[in-house]
This record gives sequence, C-alpha cells and structure tokens, in this order.
Amino acid sequence: MNLESPKVTVKKSSKDIFDYLSKIENFEQIMPENIDKFEADENSFKFALKGMPEIKLKLQEQEEPKKIVLGSASDKFPFTLTANIDEKSDDSSEVQLVFDGSFNPMVAMMVKSPLQKFINTLIGNIEKK
Repeated sequence: MNLESPKVTVKKSSKDIFDYLSKIENFEQIMPENIDKFEADENSFKFALKGMPEIKLKLQEQEEPKKIVLGSASDKFPFTLTANIDEKSDDSSEVQLVFDGSFNPMVAMMVKSPLQKFINTLIGNIEKK
C-alpha cells in the first residue's frame, strides 16, 4: 500500500527542514492533536493516537538534505514513512511524505483512510513550522 501526502512548500531551506526532521524528538511537534503518548530516544520514537495501537518508528536512512526514511520497528506491520525534500530556492523547499507498507488486503482497507489523514496532518504541520 502506497500513500502520498500533498506536496507543500515550506519557507525554509532543504537543510533546515532536513535538520528539523532528523531530530526525532521534533516529531512530537508535528503530531496530530489527538496524540495520547509520545516517547523518543536518539534514533526512534513511539507514539499512540487516541483509540489506536502504539506505533514505534526508527530512523532507517538519511540522505542529506533530500530524504529521511523512518521504518516500523514491528515485523507484524512492515512499513516506511519517507520525507522527500526538494529545495526550490535558498529559503524555500517542497516537502512530501510517502507511506509504503506491506499489509494484507483486509488490514489495508481498514487502515488506508486513517493513515492518509495522519500523513496529511503531519505534512500540514510541517508546512506551518
């Protein structure tokens, strides 16, 4: 299952956005308002939204200043969340989040809409930063 957020323009350089998203603890600031729990260490974070199971993401790949890949820490639901950053000028960049997961069709049908809403909320909050 592949989901993409809209591309948003952020009034920051690609390096500034990359540096911000590379600091795992900053993800707490872009989470939806209905967050129930957030715990971070140097390379991973755990979060839970109200009414949803806890999810742990770990930093898997960094390609400065263009891409950051976070991956699921659970083998039960393997997925990645990639932030693609494209510099437009010295103080403007385009950012898009891409979710790629391997779920059975039943699970995919159940999680598609909430996941799309989640990544759209994240990208909207990145746009405001």
